[in-house]
Amino acid sequence: MYVVANATDSLDQRIRLAMFTYLERLVDGSSDGTLRSSEINRFVFDGQPMRLIVQTGIWRPAALEAALTIRTTYTPPNQEPPYSDSIGTDGLIRYKYHGLDPNHSDNRALRAAMASEAEMAYFVGVDRGVYVPRWPVWIVAEDPLNHEFALAVDHGLQLSHMTLDPVQRAYVARLVQERLHQPVFRSRVLRAYESTCAMCRLRHGELLDAAHILPDGHPLGEPVVPNGLALCKIHHAAFDQNILGVRPDLRIEVQPKILAEIDGPMLRHGLQEMQGVTLKIPRMRASQPDRVRLDERYQQFRAAS
Repeated sequence: MYVVANATDSLDQRIRLAMFTYLERLVDGSSDGTLRSSEINRFVFDGQPMRLIVQTGIWRPAALEAALTIRTTYTPPNQEPPYSDSIGTDGLIRYKYHGLDPNHSDNRALRAAMASEAEMAYFVGVDRGVYVPRWPVWIVAEDPLNHEFALAVDHGLQLSHMTLDPVQRAYVARLVQERLHQPVFRSRVLRAYESTCAMCRLRHGELLDAAHILPDGHPLGEPVVPNGLALCKIHHAAFDQNILGVRPDLRIEVQPKILAEIDGPMLRHGLQEMQGVTLKIPRMRASQPDRVRLDERYQQFRAAS
């Protein structure tokens, strides 16, 4: 919870604090943690409208010297992103310059944010005009050779990124992956599946997860929609534990020993009746589950049955 700004705060501080409070209120009212650009840009400061997302991706209002927000645009599953923002082995996000000119006004605004340790908001696109917000974030380093800045999404990392040993850096990178990429992955998968469990068709988003077909750490285990399934929590757990499997032809199989059990209605309706059901998949081909990944995951299920 952010406190109310006081008279001693600078204009820069008051704008950032008001923005964070505004975003917090929007996210609290969101069912899935995502926000539309139209509502994000309804921000008002001191009675004046102030947009927070712009087309170029880096935004510095005229009243400020340092950047206020950055964004990573949404890229459909079958297209290459215009900028390849990524998490480094040190747990810092690499955020590309605007263009290649280090003295472009947008890049100077990020450099000013780094010099002043300004707190910014970061918007990650999960669909056209839809974002997962993250705040506060900090610019902590610049790499002119690769035309990029390094972005910390954790306060502790902002303070200690220069002193971490390799083991600590690997741990932090994993933490950042979970805190930033997992919510983005969940939002993208649930949107692709129209907030519906692919197995039982449950349509309560708060009860749905984005399940990986192949896990993190696997060469094909990236947090991308073709490696995901929207599953309710019971079917996600059953899938992870190889109680349920999915064939490459999208038919669900139930582990034989589970089919032989006798128990209550959850076992019967929630698990046993999934036998032979066809998975519900997204309409867009590029978002549908990758058959190569499904086949490898199905072989793991068969080995465990």
